[in-house]
Amino acid sequence: MGKDTAPPDAPESLTPVSGIGVLDKSVAVLRAAAEEPASLADLCGRTGLPRATAHRLAVGLELHGLLTRDGDGLWRPGGALRELAASTADALVDTAAMVLPRLREITGESVQLYRREGDHRVCVAAAEPPSGLRDTVPVGSRLPMTAGSGAKVLAAWADPRADSFFSDRALADVRKRGWAQSAGERESGVASVSAPVRNPRGEVIAAISVSGPIDRMGRRPGARWAADLLQAAEALQRRI
Repeated sequence: MGKDTAPPDAPESLTPVSGIGVLDKSVAVLRAAAEEPASLADLCGRTGLPRATAHRLAVGLELHGLLTRDGDGLWRPGGALRELAASTADALVDTAAMVLPRLREITGESVQLYRREGDHRVCVAAAEPPSGLRDTVPVGSRLPMTAGSGAKVLAAWADPRADSFFSDRALADVRKRGWAQSAGERESGVASVSAPVRNPRGEVIAAISVSGPIDRMGRRPGARWAADLLQAAEALQRRI
C-alpha cells in the first residue's frame, strides 16, 4: 500500500481514530497484544494488518518498551506501559490529597476519585466526613460499571468501542451537562453526583464524586453540588 492508511476490509479495531495511519495501526497492535499474548499471526488476525506491517510495528513498539516478548516469542504489553500508567496514577492520587478534603469540607459529604479498570471502577482516593451518617467507599474498592454517577461519567467519555451498560441517550445527556447524578442506583438510600477529570491532553482519566444519604443530598444532587464538583475537577486538572 502506498499510503499508511487502514485497508478497506480492516476490522473495526483499525478504524482510524486520529487520522494518523501509523499511529492508529500501532495502537491496534498494542490492543491486540493486550487481549492475550500474541504471535505475529495472531497480531495479523486481530488487526487485519499485512504481516510485514504488523511485524515492523511490533518490533518498533518492543524497542520502546511498549511491547515485550515472552519465552515463547509471544508479544505482550511491555514495562513502559505500566511505568507510564503508574506515573499518571501517582500524580492523580497525590493531587487528590490536596483537592478532595476541601470538597468534603464544602459539601459535608463523602468524596471519592474513581478510575476505570475494564468492567469496574476503582476508588483510588477518598475523603470522609469525620462523623455522622455517610457513604463510605474505602480506597481500593472495586464497583461495577453498571450503576452510579461515577460509572456514568467514566462510560460517557470512554473509547466508543468500550462496553457500556448505559443507553446512548443517557451518556449523551451526561456529556451535554458535563456531570452525572444518581439516586438509589448503586445502593439503596445513597445519592451521588460526579464529574470528569481530564489529563493535559483533554482525555478523561477519572471521575470525582460526592456521595451521601438521599435524605441529605436529595434525588437531584447535581442541582446542589455540581458547580462545586466541577470546580474541584478543574483544580485537579490544573495540578496534574
